[in-house]
Formats: sequence, C-alpha cells, structure tokens
Amino acid sequence: MVTRSPAIRAQSADDAAGVRLLLADAFAEEPEVVGLEEALAQRGDSHGFVAVVDGSIAGHVRLTRGWVDAPEALVRVLVLGPLSVAPALQRRGVGRSLVSFALAEAERLGAPAVLLEGDPGYYAHLGWRPASDLGITPPSDRIPAPACQAVALPAYEPWMRGRLVYADTFWEHDCVGLRGPRLDEVNEALGRA
Repeated sequence: MVTRSPAIRAQSADDAAGVRLLLADAFAEEPEVVGLEEALAQRGDSHGFVAVVDGSIAGHVRLTRGWVDAPEALVRVLVLGPLSVAPALQRRGVGRSLVSFALAEAERLGAPAVLLEGDPGYYAHLGWRPASDLGITPPSDRIPAPACQAVALPAYEPWMRGRLVYADTFWEHDCVGLRGPRLDEVNEALGRA
C-alpha cells in the first residue's frame, strides 16, 4: 500500500502534461489511449480525476457519459476509463483509491451504474461484476463478455437492461474492445477460440 493515501481531486487544465506523461508510461503498449484521454478531456460530459502523491500525479481516472439502450428508455450511465497508475506505484492502493473516488462521484452525479471494459481479475476485487449480471451487453463483439463490467449505484433499477453504448470519442480513437491477435489470445484463454 501507499505509505499515505493519495490526494484525489478533479483534473484541471494544468494537469494535462502530467496526465499525458502518466498515460504514455502506463499504456506504453497502447499509445492510442493518450489521444483518447486528450479527446475525452475536451468533452463536456466527461470528468477526469487525478491522484497526487508527493506533489506528483501518480494516477488518473475518467468518467464519461454513455448509455444503456434499454427497451423502455435510453438510460444515461457513466463509463470508467482510462484508469492509469504510475508503474512505480502500482499495487499500492492508488488505483483502488481512484476507482472508489470515481464511484462516489458517479453516485453524487445520480448515475444509475458505472461500466467499464477491463481485466476482471483486477476489477472484481474492487467490487465490479459482469455487466451481464445486470442484463447489460457490451457495445462491441470485440469485448469479451467477462471484460464488460459494472457497478450498480442506488439510482439503478432492474428495467435498465440492454446494450451499452459508448460515446463516439471511444470509436473515433478505435479504443473499443480488442483486435487481431490480442483478441484471439483473450478468447483462447476464455475457451472461446
């Protein structure tokens, strides 16, 4: 764990360079995530948060509006991502603190649920469960079902079931699901090859 809890606050315009460096380091094998974050930061329906340790940005998370295309109505939800932690500070509670903060903020904003695509091995221990448990399906066939995860918040109601719809920015930056060999590897690991 981090020696002391990180200070978490809303991302400001002054944080842009630090967030860019953090994401470039944390997502060295997925450089498109840096461009995605910069584009999401320009949206009026997106909220970024930073974790600060010893005066430096140690982590970052973003919430962006999405929807669940339920039969009764289009439901506004929030999508968590990207989440990044400086590699030197990973496994020390920074990511957990950021996710907890983001979920509290989502609840404050009145969102019924927060969804993400990510490693179930990491997020399950933070309280996330398969979105399919809520009747929500991934926005793309390139997202293996276990990777589409959700947390239901107090405003959630059981009728809010359907396909998750991402904001166009995720599609414009081709940051939805996996492609090619990486998708094949994950599907093989899940026994779906």
